[in-house]
Amino acid sequence: AMMKRMTALVSRTLSAHRIDVPNIPPIYPCTTWACVPPYVYQARNLAVKQGKWKDTCQKTNRKPAKVEKQEKKCVEIKQFMTVSELSQAMNRDIDHVFEALLSSSVDLYDLEPNSVLEEKWIKEAIKRCGMKYKWAKAVETKIRKIEDVQRRPPSDLANLVKRPPVVTVMGHVDHGKTTLLDRLRKSQIAAQEAGGITQHIGAFLVQLPSGEMITFLDTPGHAAFSAIRARGALITDIVILVVAADDGVMNQTIESIQHAKKAKVPVIVAVNKCDKPQADPQKVKHVLLAHDIVCEELGGDVQAIHISALKGENLLELAEATLALAEVLELKADPLGLVEGAVIESRKDKGKGPVTTAIIQQGTLKKGCILVAGKAWAKVRLLFDSNNQAVAEVGPGHPVEIVGWKELPSVGEEILEVESEQRAREVVEWRTYIEEQNKLKEDQRVITANQKQHQESYKKEKERLAHLSWKQRKAVLYRANKHCMALRPSERVDTEDLSLSLIVKGDVEGSVEAILNILESYDADEQCRMNIVHFGVGNVSENDVSLAEAFSGTIYGFNVAANKAIQDIAAKKHIPLKMHRVIYHLIEDLKEELSSKLPPTTEENIIGEASVLAIFDITVGKKKIPVAGCRVQKGQLDKKMKFRLIREKEVLWEGSLTALKHHKDDVQIVKTGMECGLSLDEVTELNVGDAIVCYDEIRKPQRISWDPGF
Repeated sequence: AMMKRMTALVSRTLSAHRIDVPNIPPIYPCTTWACVPPYVYQARNLAVKQGKWKDTCQKTNRKPAKVEKQEKKCVEIKQFMTVSELSQAMNRDIDHVFEALLSSSVDLYDLEPNSVLEEKWIKEAIKRCGMKYKWAKAVETKIRKIEDVQRRPPSDLANLVKRPPVVTVMGHVDHGKTTLLDRLRKSQIAAQEAGGITQHIGAFLVQLPSGEMITFLDTPGHAAFSAIRARGALITDIVILVVAADDGVMNQTIESIQHAKKAKVPVIVAVNKCDKPQADPQKVKHVLLAHDIVCEELGGDVQAIHISALKGENLLELAEATLALAEVLELKADPLGLVEGAVIESRKDKGKGPVTTAIIQQGTLKKGCILVAGKAWAKVRLLFDSNNQAVAEVGPGHPVEIVGWKELPSVGEEILEVESEQRAREVVEWRTYIEEQNKLKEDQRVITANQKQHQESYKKEKERLAHLSWKQRKAVLYRANKHCMALRPSERVDTEDLSLSLIVKGDVEGSVEAILNILESYDADEQCRMNIVHFGVGNVSENDVSLAEAFSGTIYGFNVAANKAIQDIAAKKHIPLKMHRVIYHLIEDLKEELSSKLPPTTEENIIGEASVLAIFDITVGKKKIPVAGCRVQKGQLDKKMKFRLIREKEVLWEGSLTALKHHKDDVQIVKTGMECGLSLDEVTELNVGDAIVCYDEIRKPQRISWDPGF
């Protein structure tokens, strides 16, 4: 875009030097005499009276009209003006500003319409455009009233009631977390999970035989879902750490312990798979000591329960241990007043629109409540429990699915109830305003730092080249900046081939977040660049296909669908649609596609070696051709293969043979120990003792070096 802009500026500058000549019609001589205009003056020239001539001159000589001096346009300026703001103040397009700064020391390659200009460059651009400037009048900016909503103060102790504990189940992948929860609520969630692993947070309520209830959050144990586990730890009361008695403590087990410590949440250890012959629960407990998890039997305060989720052994004991810890923590909430909660998952549903899964922390959520979460707000239309049954209201400690959001809130956002829709809009506008202000400050800081760095490097470069003449400086700068110039078409095509544009779509925001976190670890840009063009929640749309076509990209979908019409459009436009239900299958597929972009590597396979024993010439027609008499020392010489001439470890020639003979017979292959005569395809000086190497080049597909960690 910058090269196009520069080209346009140069062409405009050249066109500005052309003189617009009016199209004057030619005057042809008249062959007949006529005393009418425009030849009246010829008749008057015959007059001999001086007075008559004088009167005529006085009538015809008119005073030239006064040309009023055009006043320069005045432009109001202020500090920290962007390029687009300056162009609007000057009533010119942005290219005029770039043109005015063309021969200055401003780095035009880094200048964008939203780039902030220094005061001296604002003034310089205005002067070069033939205008004058004046400072805009200082307008007293009113401090905007804070319109955000905050959590309510602690409730009166008399209003507090006991609530179900929110328990997050964590652990390494395949250690049996979902099977444990499946046993607790007597459902078949594990069978429904793609690849047998949990892919996003599942929140549900479990009622025990005693009538008491526990809210469980099942977080993914896969390495890809670190952010989701961290989010689960922050909104929970108790963490159940599931560790397989046969596998022991693994990577995600350690990470789960760290999340629980950071959130300052108590831990209960569930040693699973104790029914297996190779199970060793005591070893697991001793390994956990290294991570500051000290079980009760080893003198600590952490409960450790031996269970078998598959057979349902000791699960009631685990639930009772959870309730006992909840009693100690005295978990209570106020069911009255405004609602408070937390978003643990968000997605777009085809029939319901934006939907969030949330945990209610204070108050009682009912239909018609006005909620705010981040920069999104909702008027609650429908509420669903963990069994997907519609409910009228939801109390503290319970999971709920909320329908009625105007926009999709981000996962992890705090949910707060407000009085009215107008108040909700005010809160969202205020939060958007604060975010824009913070972004402006951050942009200003980065721009100031970049400008300072650019000025310092400019001064250093100027001092370094001060002793050279202008011609020498020009040559040095050309060589230094040659790589910044526009690529030739052939080079540009090669560069574009080594890049992959992606469009990522997921079923819920947590899944998209997990995929993006993995893609952030991509570190193989020197092999193939990876560009994320667009990402979002929901099924693949026609807009996604259009974006993929514009960027020659690939669409990756996770737990989403593309209808028949979208598939037909994508096939017609040759856009790859890659749908997956397991996250590591998606990443493996992506690695394969990145590898397919890379050119194959060439490996050499040495077939044989021979040493030159004698050199002689043979005559073919009128030409003398040098022939090397050789003995094969290793392997064999194959005439079809490539050859190399080496002298004192230096390669003098590479190519093929024109002839290979054993005695007087033409042969294809000469084996170890045999003597032969050979001639090269180029006239090359041969010496006794030279080595002739026969080799073959094998092309192997190249693999991307990126390792996502699983």
